[in-house]
Amino acid sequence: MSTWFCDYAWVVGGAAENVVIRTEGGRVTEVAADVVDPPDGATRLRGLTLPAFANGHSHAFHRALRGRTHSVPDGGRGAGSGSFWTWREQMYRVAERLDPDSYHRLARALYAEMVLAGHGVVGEFHYLHHGPGGRPYGDPNAMGEALIAAADDAGIRLTLLDTCYLTAGTAGEPLVGVQQRFGDADADAWASRAEALVASGTRDTVRVGAAVHSVRAVPPRGISVVAAWAERHGAPLHVHLSEQPRENADCLAVHGRTPTTLLADHGALGARTTAVHATHLTSGDVGHLARSSTRVCVTRTTERDLADGAPALGELVGAGIGLTIGSDSNAIVDPFEEVRGLELDERVRTLGRGHVPTPALLAAGTRDGYASLGWSSGTRTAGDSGIASGDLADFTVVSLDSIRMAGWTHETLLDHTVFAATAADVTDVIVNDRQVVRGGVHTSMPDVASDLHRQLATIGSLGRS
Repeated sequence: MSTWFCDYAWVVGGAAENVVIRTEGGRVTEVAADVVDPPDGATRLRGLTLPAFANGHSHAFHRALRGRTHSVPDGGRGAGSGSFWTWREQMYRVAERLDPDSYHRLARALYAEMVLAGHGVVGEFHYLHHGPGGRPYGDPNAMGEALIAAADDAGIRLTLLDTCYLTAGTAGEPLVGVQQRFGDADADAWASRAEALVASGTRDTVRVGAAVHSVRAVPPRGISVVAAWAERHGAPLHVHLSEQPRENADCLAVHGRTPTTLLADHGALGARTTAVHATHLTSGDVGHLARSSTRVCVTRTTERDLADGAPALGELVGAGIGLTIGSDSNAIVDPFEEVRGLELDERVRTLGRGHVPTPALLAAGTRDGYASLGWSSGTRTAGDSGIASGDLADFTVVSLDSIRMAGWTHETLLDHTVFAATAADVTDVIVNDRQVVRGGVHTSMPDVASDLHRQLATIGSLGRS
């Protein structure tokens, strides 16, 4: 049993002062505000205590791309010639260089970076499965187990979204080159490997989920197999959806329907499903998602970086579709930037303000993200993001003393935090009732920056295309 005394905390009903949070067995058992004196033995949490953030969508190995792929030299092709597809070639070059040991070291440091930024859980969309040429390692899940070990080392919860990836295009083109490392022989082989991962043992801070990489990478029968596996296991199911207009055009040409409709026809939409990106949807697609209670994970920093476009967020919210956030390519790891990006980028798109209330933005980054990854954080009304009894004992503490937070008041505290704070303002993080970050320092990895720098240096320069 632990007792935490918070100078300020965001609880059900709003900001409260001098809050005592008691926890036991990894859950909150009591929340009391306006307590005059800290209880004996309580750990003091200065600043504003929030529910921990959920990183709903990550590709750990993409962290090696930060700073190396943002500029796109002309190369004689003219301004604006870079795209998601040219970036993808550079991503493939990173994927060629990793093995279970190097992947573990890179992911361990990245996951520590995430905890330092305020994340208590990460959903790893994992498709780098096999060795060069697609040859399985002695343990076919060696790369997945490396990620599990990395999360355990870093002190973050993990939902390993084991990803089915079978073809190089919507028409069923075979995998070539480094893509062969991503693929299993067929959907049944993927299901057998995922089954072995589940059978390898339960862990308090790990969940195994499923993912359909995209309609480009998984044929219709494979979509059905993955959806059935997730249903059988009661597991979360995630899928890249309509990230690029070309994906939509190819799907219409081959299957005569949009990617969303194809997923719906093969049982892949539902309350445990999260569609990642959902950038280029028709109004009919939005209806499919809403009727099936499918969530959408928006990854604004990556979608900006890759020039993917911006989803019609107002339409999604208006249809009652739940939102979550993710760092995706890990070009930036900052949940505050992802959360406010939902609202701010919709302002740019529509020339209007006030699409998502601030408490709902916080819920998208915290409680709703946890739920999308298979972690229950207690029963709550829509948009309620406050800490309450029954929640997981996962908290993030934001300093109120930084220059960014100067001028906050009790009435403006949440707006000020969501729209001005950054990952650099996080001072303490508790995950599963254990303090993983204290005073801005990771308790078991005191120099994460140097660790990351060393790991990235071993991967080597990518050059520029």
